[in-house]
Amino acid sequence: MKKTGNLIRKSGLLLSVLVGGVIFTSCGYAPSPESQASAPVPASAPEVANNVGQKAQAAQAPRSRPQLIKKAAMTVIVNSVDKSIDTVTQIISRQQGDLIGLNEQQPTEEDSRHTASIQLRVPQNLLESTLEELAKLGTVENRNITAEDVGSQLVDVQARLSNLRKTESNLQKIMDRAGSVRDILSVAQELSNVRQSIEQIDAQLKNLQNQVAYSTITLKLEAAVSSSSPQRGVSSQVQETWNNSTQSLGNFTVGLLKLGIWLMVYSPYLLILAGGAYAFYRWRRNRVVSH
Repeated sequence: MKKTGNLIRKSGLLLSVLVGGVIFTSCGYAPSPESQASAPVPASAPEVANNVGQKAQAAQAPRSRPQLIKKAAMTVIVNSVDKSIDTVTQIISRQQGDLIGLNEQQPTEEDSRHTASIQLRVPQNLLESTLEELAKLGTVENRNITAEDVGSQLVDVQARLSNLRKTESNLQKIMDRAGSVRDILSVAQELSNVRQSIEQIDAQLKNLQNQVAYSTITLKLEAAVSSSSPQRGVSSQVQETWNNSTQSLGNFTVGLLKLGIWLMVYSPYLLILAGGAYAFYRWRRNRVVSH
């Protein structure tokens, strides 16, 4: 009995040691609260895909370019204004531009210069190259470029146009469902007003887009040497003299014809005056002879 009791006590002691070791081992491997708080929490698959998609869109989204209306002005001193005008016409053709206006002034007074003012427009991407070509005409006296950003204005006009088109569509649907003639006429009037506004805003939008696409250049050409008196060719002077002489002869002939007509009209009075003068002359002569 004593041996059996000792064996039971030894078995219980061994079991206690084994259970204690297992508990100690499990406690050693349990993560602490601090380590759990500092450890990174893995993201779920949808969140990772969403973040990657946003980064890709941010990398691929192009930056919006400013919508600029550019205008340039330049004054060039040239040797010959006439030849420079021909060269400017060729430059406009090469640069796919348009000639808007030309104002040429010939020298009419002493010490005045032959000048010309030209307005042209070219595609905005060819503005700089066009100015470089124009600068080769002579000596650049001044040059300036101005730019106006109308990006927000374009966005505003496009938004207004979009809203008006939606209103037009809704009014068209209402008109299709309208029953009475009065309702149809009322909706038709509103629809006409909306369409008129659409046309006006659409024209405004196209005008802004056209100004952005094409840049305007105001070019002033001035002759390098002033002219004291305009030089004319010999043929033009001879032609002018012939015209003046023939005109003078014609005026003189017309004057003689007019004088003849006046004399014919007043001939009775002239005959009476001539007869009276002759009678007075004979009377006076006879009186002198009698004395």
